[in-house]
Amino acid sequence: MNLGIFLEQVPDGDGTWGYMLLSGLGWTLAVAFFAWIFAFVLGSLIGIARTTEKRWLVGLGGAYVELFRNIPLLVQFFVWYFVIPGLVPAVKTWVITLDPTIHQFVTAIICLGFFTSSRIAEQVRSGIQSLPRGQRNAGYALGLTGMQTYRFVLLPMAYRIIIPPLTSELMNLIKNTAVAYSIGLVELFFRTREMGEMTFRYFEAFGAATLMYVVIAMLANRVMALVERRTAVPGLIAGGKHG
Repeated sequence: MNLGIFLEQVPDGDGTWGYMLLSGLGWTLAVAFFAWIFAFVLGSLIGIARTTEKRWLVGLGGAYVELFRNIPLLVQFFVWYFVIPGLVPAVKTWVITLDPTIHQFVTAIICLGFFTSSRIAEQVRSGIQSLPRGQRNAGYALGLTGMQTYRFVLLPMAYRIIIPPLTSELMNLIKNTAVAYSIGLVELFFRTREMGEMTFRYFEAFGAATLMYVVIAMLANRVMALVERRTAVPGLIAGGKHG
């Protein structure tokens, strides 16, 4: 093992190999952060729609989940990056004005956001449906509207219940950012392959990348575990004992 490789200059002289991997990690974290916000908001809306009494909303939400959950993520990346701009003239015009890296970055956020939101939607739906029917009726009895009942009664409890599966989805999202290399985004996996191909130090390159992925995934896990412990309702859930 040659750890000194990380201090050596890259061929173009723009920093060291270690710095290059860290720059890739920065893109990975940025994509994961914005994609998670997008996925959480959209997934919550879809999940709520699937628990309403309006059948057309339930059906529309179900179709959304089945569409994005059952198409391979790699295929979705190619569709968003290569196909959508060709089908929608307005998108093509907008893409032409962008820096290629920004185009790849935005595409990765959108693709991962839609893919992950379909999974979060199922978590939100199951969390709401696991609550006693009496909680919804109690909200109506207090004079709350349907939207207010979701906001003040159902969602606060449902989110507490689904924090463990949401933790898994967040960790999966962090790992799924690696697929963004397929459209050229210079995230961590892209930089790792680049380092391995140019130095033939595959063990060092992928060893460092593996360590980085483990660290950020475990940090996300611990943050979510802390949130679970702080928001746990005594007697309702097991107070943050997930792995």
